[in-house]
Amino acid sequence: MWDNFIQYRSQIGEAVGETFAMVGIALLAAVLLGLPTGTALYLTGKGQLYEHRLGYGLLNGAVNVIRSFPFLLLVVFMIPLTRLIVGTAIGTLAASIPLAVVAIAIYARFVEQSLLEVPRGVIESARSMGASKLQIVTKFLYVEARSGLVLGLTSSTISFISYSTVMGVVGGGGVGDFAIRYGYQRFETELMAAVILLMIVLVQGIQFIGNALSRWLDKR
Repeated sequence: MWDNFIQYRSQIGEAVGETFAMVGIALLAAVLLGLPTGTALYLTGKGQLYEHRLGYGLLNGAVNVIRSFPFLLLVVFMIPLTRLIVGTAIGTLAASIPLAVVAIAIYARFVEQSLLEVPRGVIESARSMGASKLQIVTKFLYVEARSGLVLGLTSSTISFISYSTVMGVVGGGGVGDFAIRYGYQRFETELMAAVILLMIVLVQGIQFIGNALSRWLDKR
């Protein structure tokens, strides 16, 4: 196993880099767009600061549809949009577009759930101190929910890594694509096992860091 790993180290390094690129773009989309989307879901929900049944229904429906859409079919379905955005439907950058869309929906739901776990008394206390609605969100809700937000992002990241393994269908590359092309299709079982072990170590490391950061941020 180790000999095979050494033999293909340059290809494995390239595959790991492609996976990091796709997951990195997905993480950026999750934080920049998934966080406000999840916050909007929370705020427009029943009994919340900006309760709006139609707005919540549309946003909630869109998130549910994206999360329930079979990912491989979503990748194929989005090829015209991907080509419109980046000029091509092939490659790591093109593969990152559908992954980013899924990332937004997945993390948005985690954000909504984390904010819903914040006690109502926190909002009432903020109101009694004269805080504006923006201050309630940024200085109270996010602060109280920060541990859950980190755990949600950690779980989301692991999901993104899993989704990235099928990106070979659009030439996105990555560790999963390498394992199929060099391991499965060439009957290099030990090489495929080595790559799987690498993925397990990577996921475990991310989970460990996420858990540690969550515990550090949790001041309750």
